[in-house]
Formats: sequence, C-alpha cells, structure tokens
Amino acid sequence: MIDFKNKKILITGATGGIGYSLVDKFNLLGGSILATGTNEDKLNDLKKKYSKIKTIKFDISKHDEIENMVDKATSELDGLDILINNAGVTSDNLSLRMKYDEWEKVININLSSTFYFCKFAIKKMLKNKYGRIINITSIVGHTGNLGQSNYSASKAGIIGMSKSLAVEYAKKNITINCVSPGFIETKMTDKISEDMKSILISRVPMNKLGTGLDVSNTVAFLSSDAASYITGETIHVNGGMYMA
Repeated sequence: MIDFKNKKILITGATGGIGYSLVDKFNLLGGSILATGTNEDKLNDLKKKYSKIKTIKFDISKHDEIENMVDKATSELDGLDILINNAGVTSDNLSLRMKYDEWEKVININLSSTFYFCKFAIKKMLKNKYGRIINITSIVGHTGNLGQSNYSASKAGIIGMSKSLAVEYAKKNITINCVSPGFIETKMTDKISEDMKSILISRVPMNKLGTGLDVSNTVAFLSSDAASYITGETIHVNGGMYMA
C-alpha cells in the first residue's frame, strides 16, 4: 500500500483534467498538498472539495518568481518532498506559419519553467537528501505531431533534461522521472466530435482513451519509496499507442 503520510507535495497545473486527478490521488493517499494553477475559480473548487490542501494562484511563465514560489510552498508545507510538474500549454500551428511568440511561449512555459521548478525544488531536497520529481511529458515528445513542433520540442526537451538531472542527483537520493501520457480523457477531449474521437481511439491498440487516474496512478508509484531505484526513466501511459 503506497502511503504519502507526512510527505509534502507541490503540484503545478493542478486545475486541468490530469491535475485534478493528481490532487485527488495524492490526497487519497494522505499527502500534504500545495496545488498551483492560473484559474482562481478552479483552485477554489479544489479547496472546497479537499479541505486540507493548500492552493496558490501562480503563473509559471514568470521565471523570476519561481524561486519565491518554491520557497513559499516549502514554508506553507513545512518542507518539500515531492514535486510534480504538470503545468503546460499548447499553441499549435504548422511550422512555416508558426509565429515567434507561439514558439517562445510554449518553450518558455513547458520546458524552461519546468527546469526552474526542478532547480529550486532540488535545492530544498538536498538538505534532507531525499526527493521525488515527476515531470509530465507527452507522447508527442517521442513521436512528433502535425502542427506541434513547438510542443513536441518542449516535451522532448523535458525528457532529456530530466535524465541529466537524474544523473546529477542520484547519489543524493533524489529521483527524477517522467510520465508520458497518450490520449487522455479530459474536458478538452469531451469537446471533440464522436467521429474524431473514433479516429483517435482507432490509433490506440487498447481501443480506448486513457483517464486521469491512469496517469495519477503511475505518478504516485514513481513518487513513492516503491520506486526508489528508478530514476531518469520515462513511463508511457498510452494504451500501447507508442512503445519505446
């Protein structure tokens, strides 16, 4: 039985579909959670549903404020054991039509912000010689995707970065791993037409979309002491759509 009692957990991007599932899973397993996101209404909804968690509205694109954010989270939680980098954005366009700001925004938020959160969280974790970092990537970071050169690059970059960090801090009992979801049921996929959803599902050998629970179960395992000898890895949660 995985138990996160007395573990302090920071989750970014907590107001999205996968983010909600992550909060639910770690709350169920007894963790002390601080959740961040940009949607204040959804953060308030989380607080109402999970009375013990703490929330902070935060825009991760503000790189110069990330260190203060990690400091504040550590203070609010009285420590930091686990960081889950789930926040991210898309800004799709064909490469020849992609504007400078479409490229820069996605790289800066998805890749650079993830790096800075890792950097400043690791500083906290080094004091205790213990830490778990899980970075949420994407299947398209491995396969590429039409109109998503920026998003694919950002997610592939997270994977390479995570491996380097894993090597640097393995001796300090800090593990850094990635979880790479495929097509996951969210409010976004609910808006897709049934015909398009059928096309997507046809590309998945299991013949179904994944759920937020599929992702959060994997994240919980990698965050636990049951995975203490796993670092620098990417676990694919995609129903067999991509097999590394």
